[in-house]
Amino acid sequence: MTLRIGTRGSELALFQADAVAAQLRGKTGLACETVVIRTSGDKLADASLAQIGGKRLFVKEIEDALLEGEIDLAVHSSKDMPVILPEGLRIAGVLPREDARDAVILPTNAGQVTGLSIEELVSRLGNAPRIGTSSVRRTAQLARLFPRASFMPIRGNLGTRLRKLDAGEYDALVLASAGLIRLEQRARISASLPIAACVPAPGQGIIAVETRAQDDRVAAAVAAIDDARARAALDAERAVVVKLGGGCQMPIGAHAAVDGSSLTLTAIVLSLDGARAIRAESRGAASDATGAGTAVAQDLLSRGAAAILDEVQRVHAAVEGIQP
Repeated sequence: MTLRIGTRGSELALFQADAVAAQLRGKTGLACETVVIRTSGDKLADASLAQIGGKRLFVKEIEDALLEGEIDLAVHSSKDMPVILPEGLRIAGVLPREDARDAVILPTNAGQVTGLSIEELVSRLGNAPRIGTSSVRRTAQLARLFPRASFMPIRGNLGTRLRKLDAGEYDALVLASAGLIRLEQRARISASLPIAACVPAPGQGIIAVETRAQDDRVAAAVAAIDDARARAALDAERAVVVKLGGGCQMPIGAHAAVDGSSLTLTAIVLSLDGARAIRAESRGAASDATGAGTAVAQDLLSRGAAAILDEVQRVHAAVEGIQP
């Protein structure tokens, strides 16, 4: 059989689909065909994520095609996926995780600068840098490192963002290290932010493969490429968000480090301005990753995370002009 792989048409999305196809061919011998699907998020390239309803619009049409049988599986950046999947779909497998950290990129006129520490980065950017990011999670955490910075939204593919940076529209960008590495732009990473300083988005750096829940034939093929360590990390991180009731446009970070049979999970909830932050950490068995994520989220809730997230939802609702 030939597996039809649904994906967005961006350079990064196609890289990820090709990586899954290569793994499937190598492990199962099955032929694969890439089906490019343009999503609502792609069509609304100039709007902010809050205005268009968050990253869900980057997967909706692909998931619709999967449910309707037009494709056999879908490939996503797992951080773009809603934590509650549409009925009838499941994550059947994930590839090994790439670097989960956030990266700071400086313009080319700053010279070839790599490996900066946070202290060196603060010194180079000065008192009031213009930092490009559309992530409320990154903004909230970086506001604690750069209290006088201006955080400016930025959309577009990687090439577009780098061109805007190098043209002087921003003093720095903050992007996922994984995307830069996959697109052979590792040399542009001026600083990799430690997990403790900027907890990544749940699932960051993990490529997820989504299938129909009842399609055991395709699920069996995808199971052949499923990476157990990345799967445990993703299950733990997504469980945090499920318990908190959050979404992709919420200032929530979660990162699980899996070492053999054990898992260390760090999670954080912040106010939009970063002034308030609640952090929790737990260690547990990788075999109970979902339980570890739920426990960490419960710890956050017991220390006031719900009040912070309720306030964030009210702000979002006011921006969107609807009642919370």
